[in-house]
Amino acid sequence: MSQGNADDRNEQPIFAAELTPYRSLGRNGFRVLLALSGLVFLGQGVFFVATGAWPIGVFFGADFLLLYGAFWLNYRAGRAREEVSVSRTQIAIRKFAPSGRMTEHRFNPCWARFLVRRHEEIGIVAMQVRGEGRRTDVGTFLNPDDRESFAKAFRGALATVKLRM
Repeated sequence: MSQGNADDRNEQPIFAAELTPYRSLGRNGFRVLLALSGLVFLGQGVFFVATGAWPIGVFFGADFLLLYGAFWLNYRAGRAREEVSVSRTQIAIRKFAPSGRMTEHRFNPCWARFLVRRHEEIGIVAMQVRGEGRRTDVGTFLNPDDRESFAKAFRGALATVKLRM
């Protein structure tokens, strides 16, 4: 076996995961919600303007804009994601911000530690990878069930790598 093939085999990920935030309301649901709330706000706003209480109609318009803005910010935050991979030679954690900016953290799997902080009622509340004087949080936007399954799989991958060393 040549040196190039051995390096390729070492770099093959043993574990790879893409972590994305969960959003319970999809794009179509958002459109329906916006259309229905827009109709309700418009109807009530027209009623109050027609009866002479025009400031209340303005507030209905402001409420609608605030609702739209809140959902826009929520969906923008939902564009964040993390790519986590574990190979025999490195742990790579790539974090993508909602703006598209990417930061990458690399750790040696021999020196890396995976720390999990738990709350007795909630479960996992924080996960962190530490090693060589550096650290980074992982999966901060995941719900408790997803944190549990990720932690189990990631811990298993790290154990597999350390046993093969």
